[in-house]
Amino acid sequence: MNISGVSLGCDYIELWKERRKEWDGTLSSRMTNDKEEEDFWASFIEKKKRTGGDPVNSYAHRIQEALFELLQPHDRVLEIGPGWGNYTFRTAAHVEQLTCVDSSESVIDFLRKETENRQLHNISFLCEKWEQLTVKQHYDAVFGINCFYRISDIGEAVMKMNRAASRIAIAGMTSGPEKPHYLDLYREQGYSIKFRRRDYIHLQNILYQLGIMANCKIIELPRVAAYPSYEALIQDNVSKILTRDYNRQKVEQALNRYVIEKDGQYEYPYTFHAALLYWKPVK
Repeated sequence: MNISGVSLGCDYIELWKERRKEWDGTLSSRMTNDKEEEDFWASFIEKKKRTGGDPVNSYAHRIQEALFELLQPHDRVLEIGPGWGNYTFRTAAHVEQLTCVDSSESVIDFLRKETENRQLHNISFLCEKWEQLTVKQHYDAVFGINCFYRISDIGEAVMKMNRAASRIAIAGMTSGPEKPHYLDLYREQGYSIKFRRRDYIHLQNILYQLGIMANCKIIELPRVAAYPSYEALIQDNVSKILTRDYNRQKVEQALNRYVIEKDGQYEYPYTFHAALLYWKPVK
């Protein structure tokens, strides 16, 4: 194992593999079954189509701006795991040429139709897993955001990004912290909480372990979760509590520190983050 600088005292590649598991020690079916993953995306894309409008998440615009500071107008770019296009369409408008690789046929079909509707003519698509793709050319920039969740051999995946990029490689993840009432319940009541199992810091340590000194840009993402009723607020905000016999009154007390009532509706403002790890390819 190649260690860059000081010894980390941990093999973060192996830790990443272990943290793919749920809190009960099992792997979800989406992690292991390609058909389950494709069925998920087919259903998700159909829901996006029914709701109409811009499919891009509101928080993605802040990440886009940070991403575009790293991309140049003349760049030929490869995007890994574009999903429903949070970064795809605006990136295509920002750079010279964009290639998207995704394992889902539903995703690729959706993106193709969207690019036609938006009259974007500089995008091409590859329907294949990044882990199995043979990259036949170099790109000025290679990036992937929130696309690493199914990847087991994360070391090889990021090194493939490193090999495919000639100017810059960018790996992004949305990050914590969890909603603050969960942190309060964990600290004050000792509740077991389903905290995220992997985060950007694991990925940065993996890069360091592989000899890559990646820069890190943290982006604040303010968000307001809105609920039509108090019961809807409660139901949505107990889902991460693993303690079976939790006290509802304690949960309500924790939530009431942060929730605002407006005209019979309830708003929960909080801030999460995104991290963009970027580096000059190491050959």
